[in-house]
Amino acid sequence: MKNTLNSLMAGLAISLAASSAAFADGEVNIYSYRQPELIKPLLDEFTSETGIATNVIFLDKGLAERIKVEGRNSPADIILTADIGNLQTAVDEGVVQNVDDEFINEHIPAQYRDPQGAWFALTTRGRVVYASKDRVEQDSITYEELADPKWKGRICIRDGQHQYNIALIASMIANHGEDFTREWLTGLKNNLARKPAGNDRAQAKSIYSGECDIGIGNTYYVGLMMTNEKDPEQKDWAAAIKVLFPNSDGRGTHVNISGMAMAKNAPNRENALKFMEFLASPKAQELYADAVFEYPVAPGSKPSEIVAGFGEIHPDTLPLAEIAKYRKRASELVDETRFNDGASG
Repeated sequence: MKNTLNSLMAGLAISLAASSAAFADGEVNIYSYRQPELIKPLLDEFTSETGIATNVIFLDKGLAERIKVEGRNSPADIILTADIGNLQTAVDEGVVQNVDDEFINEHIPAQYRDPQGAWFALTTRGRVVYASKDRVEQDSITYEELADPKWKGRICIRDGQHQYNIALIASMIANHGEDFTREWLTGLKNNLARKPAGNDRAQAKSIYSGECDIGIGNTYYVGLMMTNEKDPEQKDWAAAIKVLFPNSDGRGTHVNISGMAMAKNAPNRENALKFMEFLASPKAQELYADAVFEYPVAPGSKPSEIVAGFGEIHPDTLPLAEIAKYRKRASELVDETRFNDGASG
């Protein structure tokens, strides 16, 4: 805890040293969990259209905690992040302010924004099934089916406590209740080919190597693997799998989000609101979605050709704010079922 506090205070000192520039007119300051190179085309377009400069601080963790330590002197105007859990953490830490803007509300459907205006989704990613093209004949599946004994020894997944899986488990609780989800999670655990490990790409690699036949991962990783020139073997992993969208014929596929929020003490609030309105526009969402291989949420906007090539997605219509309520209980169920121990035999 002491080391964490020291790191946050060091970050605070750096922020304050730059605060005179940060508070200048014609700028907006963005604290981002998204890699700078991913959002650069978006920022360049915004500056080109408005003349407002963008300053980005990239963090891989502790974003909300940093803004909280900075307090009233924080230069943060906008928070950009992936996963509903990160957005909810910002709300819980008290570092965002509610926004009620007609243009933003018009372009971001209600299921993809906080009811009070604390956060707004920009893009979605499906939590889907990666299936071996060679060893899995079926082209449709449900989340519930993953607990079927026919998949025993055939499923790979990352750490059950990872935020992507916690969101999926929370959606199961929201749709089916706690008792059903506990039983389902136990069944899924018993079908694992190995203990949960690796990231989403590792699940595709395990399918490619024959370690398992299906895995659970986010859609955007497929696009990242398909276009990976630095590590071209990942193209082989992607080529070995097909994307199945669970529950497409029923309640829909669970989706998570990349989103935005306005910082509580935004010094450039007017510019921040312009930036949020820009991000809510179909044009900007398509730019953003293309860069990160996700689905834009604005009505009428379209995904990239690569993402469209995965197949048609029918998202679960349950509001993400409702799903987020069950994240804590989802995490507890992972521990109670000893999910990360893998199959018991």
